Amino acid sequence: MKYIKQLLALATFALAGYTGAATAATATTAGAAPAAVEAPDVLVKRISQDVIDTAKADKAIQAGDQKKVMDLVESKILPYVDFQRMTQLASGRFWRDATPDQQKALSAEFRTLLIYTYSGALSQIKNETVEFKPMRADPSDTEVEVRSQVNVPRGEPIPLNYRVAKSPANGWKIYDINVLGAWLVETYKGTFASEISKGGIDGLIKALSEKNKKLANKPLKAASNAK
Repeated sequence: MKYIKQLLALATFALAGYTGAATAATATTAGAAPAAVEAPDVLVKRISQDVIDTAKADKAIQAGDQKKVMDLVESKILPYVDFQRMTQLASGRFWRDATPDQQKALSAEFRTLLIYTYSGALSQIKNETVEFKPMRADPSDTEVEVRSQVNVPRGEPIPLNYRVAKSPANGWKIYDINVLGAWLVETYKGTFASEISKGGIDGLIKALSEKNKKLANKPLKAASNAK
């Protein structure tokens, strides 16, 4: 589980640490183009710039205020993440066996877990910067990969890529993240399968619920590093 936390922490650095020059699309605030008409790489850059600008302007966020940081994650990052698809992919074949109520509960608990992890990682961002690579995609593509790398003060750059999908109703949304060659959903798939083998779908839901209750009572940094 700690390895998964580290992957999410790096992903959050990318979403909140982009420091490149803002383009016309990223500089727009109230008049920003909807996600449905933005190029996916432009969308990810815009999210990044918005998050880092908000964090820099709020001393409470810089000090690790849990409510402030979680509100930032909820409002600036989560609307662009497809949690249901992430949960479905992480559950694999077991998703089809779950009832609608179980699917709803599982998605909710997984979403909560990622909120705590994103928030904990965001509270630890320091001097990391992110460089986005030219995107290789056709205008008609509805699923693309946005490539980037995290530049750390010491050490080699860390490859970080996003799988982003477009739907007519919701526009572009992130549904998977790759850090150092490991896809986040695939990593969670093993954890989910292990819990399901022990207690079924309800056992997995219970395990995630218990984990979230523990994280709710921990400081943000501890939540990010928790196993």
